[in-house]
Amino acid sequence: MKELLKELCLINGTSGDETLVRNAIIEKIKDYCEYRVDNLGNLIAFCIGKKSSEKKLMIAAHMDEVGFIVMYIRNDGTLCFNEVGGVDTSVVIGRQVTVGNNGICGVVGSTAIHNLSKEQRESAPKYADMYIDIGADSKEEAEKMVSLGDSVYFDSEFAELGGNCVKSKAIDDRAGCALMIQLIREGVDYDTYFVFNVQEEVGLRGSTVSSFAVAPDFAIVLEATTASDIDGVGGAKKVCSLGNGPVVSFMDRSTIYDKELYRMAFDIAAEFGIPCQTKTMIAGGNDSGAIHKSRGGVRTIAVSAPCRYIHSPSCVINMEDFENMLILTRELAKRIHEL
Repeated sequence: MKELLKELCLINGTSGDETLVRNAIIEKIKDYCEYRVDNLGNLIAFCIGKKSSEKKLMIAAHMDEVGFIVMYIRNDGTLCFNEVGGVDTSVVIGRQVTVGNNGICGVVGSTAIHNLSKEQRESAPKYADMYIDIGADSKEEAEKMVSLGDSVYFDSEFAELGGNCVKSKAIDDRAGCALMIQLIREGVDYDTYFVFNVQEEVGLRGSTVSSFAVAPDFAIVLEATTASDIDGVGGAKKVCSLGNGPVVSFMDRSTIYDKELYRMAFDIAAEFGIPCQTKTMIAGGNDSGAIHKSRGGVRTIAVSAPCRYIHSPSCVINMEDFENMLILTRELAKRIHEL
């Protein structure tokens, strides 16, 4: 599972530019299921199970990662850019990035600190005050290397931390994609749709389309969610903690989750002897926000990996949480059909 996660995370694929991620996933699942790609780019796979069911289940994760896009090339050859998805500017300055898919390396720069006013030093930087330096000496030279609209990605290595943690870009949500690949390859008890969505980070656009097309009765959304379990953060503000198991939310900013499925998840965790936790803040959202409102309504649950430093080049998760997500999701899928 770790090698699969690493491979997926190191592929570049911001919202609207998920082709390389989708192609890699297709190569891994094409011999195990039927699949199609819709007009928006969602990859919709159907796995025939050992048994049929009157209930239609969709398991979903998104392929896209947060990143940036080139907006303008300045006369000195540096690039003006903006975010694709929500990226705090504090994790951007000084980072190495890749522009486009031809290996163009760049560094995010900004006004030197000694040229900043006191007010500027004390306030958060803005994207309008940053640029990408690709080593070009002029606009004309830069135009030979990049184009307006090119995607920009964090250039980040996948690394192991401590005893059982890993860090990388794009763990949100290649973790969910990796789990779905594993479930497809090992086979399912009941007929199941697996949907790899596009454009989650810019407004749940892929899931709005795919959930309408699949028309499921039930959905399991696999995600990564913010953990703030560091020294100095207490109580509800921790949200969730690495090492305490998969996160099953009761509510976030876009969804109130199905209460029976919520209780079922914790019952399964107790039965299998794995840890499980919930979020202690009503915050964030995921593809559930579009899925649960699709057509006549979809009974929905989200299962997430607690993740530190999400939407940064160094997302960190605990591999035991990740592996326990697989156990929990596999059993949830089975019991949903038996309701």
